[in-house]
Amino acid sequence: QVQLVESGGGSVQAGGSLKLSCSASGMSFSNICIGWFRQAPGKEREGVAHIDSSGDTRYANSVKDRFTVSLDNAKNALYLEMSNLKPEDTAIYFCAADYGLCSGHCRGSVCHGSSFGRWGQGTQVNVSS
Repeated sequence: QVQLVESGGGSVQAGGSLKLSCSASGMSFSNICIGWFRQAPGKEREGVAHIDSSGDTRYANSVKDRFTVSLDNAKNALYLEMSNLKPEDTAIYFCAADYGLCSGHCRGSVCHGSSFGRWGQGTQVNVSS
């Protein structure tokens, strides 16, 4: 049974940093696209950052150069290092994964939530101005 568990959310002032973690169990990292989506109140869910087994990374334009996604295959863990946070980054952040490289789940920098079948429960990130 696949289980994704996020941690590391919290409250931070604008310009600050946070690191999110996603622990994955029941799923091999040998052929996987895994990453982060977020949803703010009243807004649609959006892809934030994704990485696959080949090391290919995809970032939303709004977070490029501020966020870094990484994998630790030994720990079956996914990370999202967020810096220079802005109030508009406030959202629930979800870890999501599915088999196959990201080229099959994303178009350019946009990864589609409907293409991912495994989801975590989410972790809240609040950025105050």
